[in-house]
Amino acid sequence: MQWDDLKIFLAVTREESLSGAGKRLLVDPATAGRRIARLEEQLGATLFAKSPQGYAPTEAGQRLLRHAELAEQAILAAEEEIRGQAGQLSGQIRLGAPDGVANFLLPQVCSRIVAENPDLEVQIVALPRLFNLTRREADLAITVSPPTAGRLTVQKISDYHLHLAASDRYLADAPPIRALADLRGHRMIGYIPDMIFDKELDYLGELGIDRVSLASNSVSVQFNWIRQGGGLGIVHDFALPSADGVRKVLPEAFALTRTFYLVRHADDTRLERMNRFSSALTEGLRREIARLEGST
Repeated sequence: MQWDDLKIFLAVTREESLSGAGKRLLVDPATAGRRIARLEEQLGATLFAKSPQGYAPTEAGQRLLRHAELAEQAILAAEEEIRGQAGQLSGQIRLGAPDGVANFLLPQVCSRIVAENPDLEVQIVALPRLFNLTRREADLAITVSPPTAGRLTVQKISDYHLHLAASDRYLADAPPIRALADLRGHRMIGYIPDMIFDKELDYLGELGIDRVSLASNSVSVQFNWIRQGGGLGIVHDFALPSADGVRKVLPEAFALTRTFYLVRHADDTRLERMNRFSSALTEGLRREIARLEGST
């Protein structure tokens, strides 16, 4: 077996298609198909079952998958050892994260890490959804709920806090808010209900509010609506320092605590480069959350 063929095999497994694998590895889908056929001929086994849903590993494919992943890890470890002789991080690391942490925390934290490691490239995929690390959509992911399935490692990063908030512009013209019951007379901003991808994000549900006037699946869009005077919404405390004129509403009556987790593929714990990046990221996020929440 050749490593190039195994690399194609891993990409088809993760993308569930020849076209997806070809796009990932910058090869023609027909070339990917020929490589898979060559690998199947060498092994004397069918590695994929094709269906309208895509390519799914057969039992033989599942057995090969574990060995292919070990080979991948060995090659990555060799590259890491050679590149890391100067004691710095290098190469590319892709991090998946919800857009709240991606917009308000990761830019400054990752900028500092890259400044200390000039040969490192950090990619942040900021999407309001869960990331599939098994398919290598990202090398690491930040989540608000610990995953319960898959060969993953989960580390708590930090608790963080959220409050009701509104802009001074909105509050100046809106009916007074003296208690939570007064919220019924106000425009509420929140998630599109059927696009809440994690139960921990159902903030307004804890207030018993089932209708919003302005809704988005993006935390950043919600935050900008609040900043522009669109209404009341739930805001991360660490985002408040970035918006003059936005303040907490009824902070003594309503507050939420949530947790960020760092999720990694189990095999990556053997890579010193990933361990060092994870440590720097975790410590950086903890410090940044403490700094920003302390200023609100």
